[in-house]
Amino acid sequence: MARILLADDDGMVRDLFERVLAASGHDVRIAQDGHEALGLADSSGAFDVLVTDVHMPGIDGILLAKTLAAKQPGLKVLLMSGFPEQLQRGKAELAGHIETLTKPCSIEDIRAKIAKLTA
Repeated sequence: MARILLADDDGMVRDLFERVLAASGHDVRIAQDGHEALGLADSSGAFDVLVTDVHMPGIDGILLAKTLAAKQPGLKVLLMSGFPEQLQRGKAELAGHIETLTKPCSIEDIRAKIAKLTA
């Protein structure tokens, strides 16, 4: 299964995603914002997938994805947001293996997007 870095400033969303991904057999590390996610990536080694909210204080999800992808070529990204225009901006600014997920979403939506990225 995949090593996943999950960054979201909403604790309820973060906890739900962590439970769903871990129950699917993935090794999940969580961060409450972009700064914490960068620290985890530096201290924990490479991840297969970054799952991140776009809108977070400090470093937003798009900048986080760009920064980590520069350090970890081949990193796959799942961008999440309740605002479709933010997801479109992310698609335009990020290259490579990227998927988007509009919040709110179902557990099946989460599983399907991760399965697509880790296939």
